[in-house]
Amino acid sequence: MKILFYNHTGQVSGAERVLLMILSQLDRECFSSVVVCPEQGPLQEMVKDLDVTVETLAGLDARFTWRLETLLRYCKSFFGVIRQLRRRVVYARPDLLHANSIRSGLVATAATIGLGTPVVWHLHDLLPHHPLSTAIRTFAAFSRRSRMIAVSEAVSRNFCGRFSRLLQDRVSVILNSIDLDKFELDETAGSAIRTELRYRKSDLAIGIVGQLTPRKGQLELLHAFSQALKKVPNSVLLIVGAPMFNRDHEYLELLKQTTAELGINKKVRLLGARSDISTIMQGLDLLVVNSAAEPFGLVILEAMACGTPVLATAVDGIPEIIRHQENGWLVPARDERALAEAIVYLHQRLLLRERLAKQAKPEVAERFSVERYLADLQKFYRLGVDRHVEVVSKQSAAMDSPNHQVEAA
Repeated sequence: MKILFYNHTGQVSGAERVLLMILSQLDRECFSSVVVCPEQGPLQEMVKDLDVTVETLAGLDARFTWRLETLLRYCKSFFGVIRQLRRRVVYARPDLLHANSIRSGLVATAATIGLGTPVVWHLHDLLPHHPLSTAIRTFAAFSRRSRMIAVSEAVSRNFCGRFSRLLQDRVSVILNSIDLDKFELDETAGSAIRTELRYRKSDLAIGIVGQLTPRKGQLELLHAFSQALKKVPNSVLLIVGAPMFNRDHEYLELLKQTTAELGINKKVRLLGARSDISTIMQGLDLLVVNSAAEPFGLVILEAMACGTPVLATAVDGIPEIIRHQENGWLVPARDERALAEAIVYLHQRLLLRERLAKQAKPEVAERFSVERYLADLQKFYRLGVDRHVEVVSKQSAAMDSPNHQVEAA
């Protein structure tokens, strides 16, 4: 089966990490892969390193907005990318087009109108409350060639929205996974990272890992950490990640400014993007995920695999991974006081943190392994193509029937 993967951006975040995992693990005797993505960004080189063919096209300039002039510019970008992708599909003639985001799904479905190519939308994101979200759901509902993979039940519910009767049978939930081989425990990793970053073994090392953007809640964590410092003075905060989209560079400057205003510069490390996440995790006593919205939360699995306890907000897909007080700790979103209190509470209970981590680690191997993920995904691919062929056959049979020919006459 030939699969054309389309990713609307060349940057690498959670969705692209999943795509790279898929490309590295797919059974190459049964599936042949070609990736189409923009030239700008590191994704194309990372795909080439996997010995997978890459073709480039223009980047998609499109965001949710209320400004008409900006929306018109985004529409121009959409139509330009649609034309380019259509040419790639006509040339490649794939059995399946896998679009690795909602935006990619829109482009892929529009680009294949009249070609009959089945399209898979990989839903990594949550649709916001916006008129365009309704338009996206409408377009998806009436494209019978399109099926969807949601990374969590929360994402599935969000995408279906008021169109659940039309969409729910076409959305399958396949929970994300991680490559556990990349997160094997190393007894020297924790002490090595503490030496590198110059904090003591006795310090409570708290970390937050992910793209620097308001949705991830780094700013609110700074305020909560400042409160917690009053009771846990021997703690440090590692902020791992970099700005990627929109005005996120301004958010980074705000984080720096806030750190200075709170007087906690000596306690906070802004580390930027790192490639040694496993090592960072093993140098933490607690990972904090402070998202206001979170489709899934790959970083939670990574921490669990490394034996690091997780404190997270109870939003969207996170409770599908974490059971409060069993394999992690949950707090309400947007509640700095509750977050600060949870940091202090967990700091004072080493045995509790150890129990949470001990319970979480085997669950990652059982529920979120690459083997489970690839088995589910490859089954989804085969069923999707089989169903598409069946639908096309029925439509062709109907067109050839005597009744239809009489009606046409």
